[in-house]
Amino acid sequence: MPRQSRQPRRRSYDQYCASARALDVVGDRWTLLIVRELLAGPRRYTDLHADLPGVSTDMLAGRLKDMEGAELVTRRRLPPPVSAYVYELTPHGRELLPVLRALAEWGAPVLDEPRPTDAVRAHWFAIPLLRALEGVVTGVVQVTLDEGVFHVRVGGDGAVSYADGPAEAPDAHLRTDTATCRALSGGELTLAEAVAAGRAWLDETVRTG
Repeated sequence: MPRQSRQPRRRSYDQYCASARALDVVGDRWTLLIVRELLAGPRRYTDLHADLPGVSTDMLAGRLKDMEGAELVTRRRLPPPVSAYVYELTPHGRELLPVLRALAEWGAPVLDEPRPTDAVRAHWFAIPLLRALEGVVTGVVQVTLDEGVFHVRVGGDGAVSYADGPAEAPDAHLRTDTATCRALSGGELTLAEAVAAGRAWLDETVRTG
């Protein structure tokens, strides 16, 4: 049965088109970046705000409310002794990972060098990096950049996921820098070439090709 969105949208393209309907739900400014953050796991409002520099508190609250109405996001309270609420993606929201991957692959070649006004977070490289890791490593790969640590899970069945911070029991460690990550993401460099050039270090134990 087709999914029925429960929320009354404040704006719509009013076009009987699947792309237009999708943009009615996720086309607002900040929505897909909130999805990017929540694909890394449940987040408190304050954590979301910290990793979305430039968004106002009112805008973030409004977008999260819209996303709850669209059944992309749910809000739940953490069990004691933690007294906090977290936002997390629904299964419907997690289906947007391929959309973010396609956007990242399309945008990676024009990323260029960071601008003076650009914020940088290590886990923002997780989605673009997936393409460079697939077919090369399998399992949980902990990635360390100067800006921080994140980890990705690359399955032999094509399933992928990622999360901010260190992994509990990584199968491999990858150490590199932002410039190399950008080159890997944009297809300018393969992981094997980066390792051979001394621009990246990867555990040998998990190589599959």
